[in-house]
Amino acid sequence: MYTLAPMSQRDSSQDRVVDKLDTLAANLRWSWKPEVRAIFRSLDPKRWRAVHHNPVALMRSLDRETISERVQDLEMQTRIEQAHRRLQEYLDPDRTWAMNHVGPIMARPVAYFSAEFGIHQSIPIYSGGLGVLAGDHLKSMSDLGVPTAGVGLLYHQGYVHQLIDAEGRQQDEYEPLSNDDLAMTLVTDAAGEPLRVTVELPEGPVVLRVWKMAVGRVSLYLLDARDDANPESARELTARLYGGDDATRIRQEMLLGVGGHRALVAAGVEPSLLHLNEGHSAFALLERARHLVERQGVTPQEAFRNVARNAVFTTHTPVPAGHDRFDVEMTTEHLRPLAEGLGMPVEEVVALGVDGGRFVTTVLALRLAHKVNGVSALHGQVSRQMFHHLYPQVEEHRVPIGHITNGVHARTWVATGMQELLSRHFGPDWLDGITRPTLWRDADAIPDAELWEMHQVLKARMLSFVRRRDAERRERLGMSPPMRQLLDPEALTLGFARRFATYKRADLLLSHLDRLLRLVEDSERPVQLVFAGKAHPKDEGGKALVQRVTSLERDLRFAGRIVFVENYSMQVARQLVQGVDAWLNTPRRPMEACGTSGMKAALNGVPNISVLDGWWAEAYDGANGFAIGSGEIHVDPAIQDQRAAEALFELLETKVVPLFYERDEHGLPVGWIAMMKRAMRTLSWRFNADRMVMDYVGQCYLPAAGGQSASMPG
Repeated sequence: MYTLAPMSQRDSSQDRVVDKLDTLAANLRWSWKPEVRAIFRSLDPKRWRAVHHNPVALMRSLDRETISERVQDLEMQTRIEQAHRRLQEYLDPDRTWAMNHVGPIMARPVAYFSAEFGIHQSIPIYSGGLGVLAGDHLKSMSDLGVPTAGVGLLYHQGYVHQLIDAEGRQQDEYEPLSNDDLAMTLVTDAAGEPLRVTVELPEGPVVLRVWKMAVGRVSLYLLDARDDANPESARELTARLYGGDDATRIRQEMLLGVGGHRALVAAGVEPSLLHLNEGHSAFALLERARHLVERQGVTPQEAFRNVARNAVFTTHTPVPAGHDRFDVEMTTEHLRPLAEGLGMPVEEVVALGVDGGRFVTTVLALRLAHKVNGVSALHGQVSRQMFHHLYPQVEEHRVPIGHITNGVHARTWVATGMQELLSRHFGPDWLDGITRPTLWRDADAIPDAELWEMHQVLKARMLSFVRRRDAERRERLGMSPPMRQLLDPEALTLGFARRFATYKRADLLLSHLDRLLRLVEDSERPVQLVFAGKAHPKDEGGKALVQRVTSLERDLRFAGRIVFVENYSMQVARQLVQGVDAWLNTPRRPMEACGTSGMKAALNGVPNISVLDGWWAEAYDGANGFAIGSGEIHVDPAIQDQRAAEALFELLETKVVPLFYERDEHGLPVGWIAMMKRAMRTLSWRFNADRMVMDYVGQCYLPAAGGQSASMPG
């Protein structure tokens, strides 16, 4: 029991402690520091859940007197003081990997453009893997100390909020964001006025305000069209992520690329290079060239050469239809002001992105960036084939598109309990050496019982979360409780959570309901499934998949053994990748560029059951998880799907289920645990965001920042 200080001393010390809480809340490093989130949770656990685990919203919802009362305990004050001190130490740039590895980037940062960023579930400006990858990228850039300025849009209605109705249909809702509840500040100019930049569009100029988030050591700049100078139609351009028609999309991409670069210049940020995460921000390259023409007086050709030298482009889409394609005439009207600034005929500027009679932002980026990469080895190969026609003078394997396989931010995705377990066996600083293969050799030395016990704890927590979310949905819809207990803690639990795009085949297991029923109803070796994921509001095929999965929840044969968790988010993803027994991934090869959810599962010791597509094609070694099929492709998608379904059922029936339920005299699934350890040992050091960022630094950033020569794009 702690003794409180005298009141006169307590008032001033508590004010300082509350100020430090404000400082902790203002930096999004809390999103990957569980001990900091635990401090805020302890202030008011119920309200913490209500504000989606958002420290800023929590602090705003509690008056200062209440907060002061709740930090009187000296133990609490010590935790806050320690967290604050560690944040200040973390922000010291002299203690980073980058100090000895990034050279000229220390003087001029990387500008990282992305249409979406997944930092935390309370900031819903992301839709899925692309945005979460961008968020993980920024977090590892911060941890490694690579100077970075992220650039995105502040969608004031976020991405679609998914509700499942009584018939299992996805209903789309949008919840307005309050800027006051977000950990960000309004960027101001030298006179202290809000910084504004203008982008010329065919219907008139759009004024953008600029907000800044602190993501550890990294600054993330977000553009907001809600300015009094704009008509309502212009303000709506930054309302929703991936909303609207082609006209809205091209305007949003103009704001992101052109407005984003202008915001950096206005804020005094002079980047050493631009990294474009997908083609949505390709117009930044045109704006950078226009800026060089205006600022340096160079010719357009010289400006484009300079832009190419200092540009990195990452493509994420392995199918032609997935790349943004705009009408040439519409594009011409949008690019006319940029062409005038470049001193070029607008037709020549537009031609840089024309392919097959349409303007393709990916093609523009390919022609204007010196360093281009896919996001897995297989995706690099597919991209070289897909865009070979743009480089007719070279053989396909020499098309200048490489690959850097994605990775995930371990501090965000590894469960707190698993982090503590690994700290006991690998040392307290194991996360700093996560990219070293030698570190992970010790995974075999973790006692089987200890690893399995931790997994059971995480599984129980996940089941509790899923049951609570299901109960909340039933209460909202006025539905009765499930006919039997929702999910059996002893049953083999498979997880499937991602965007509900049709090529990801969420319904592959539903193609043979009789065989699925035998797996679910097996009294000795039952299987159960937890699904989560959103379909894009305009993707009727994806929505049909959602309804097909949710229909099984109401089927008495599957009741309680198949569950759909509505409103997929980073919070839902964390619970599932940390707590399910195995992770299911069933894309139609080769349509999955990479896929990162399975990496998150593997970091938590959860084996993958996956088609050999994306990252799994280069990760699977025959013993660190399961492969669905052997990587075969068929020209008829229906035949390919049929064969994949057969392979999946055979795999589950003959290998996955038997291995999981084979127990020793202590009740431990020793073979399964051996696979868990092998997955951690062979995958964790490779498929993490620190390794990914290190690869970008060595293969892309340093060559771009160092000024390697590049020829004029053709």
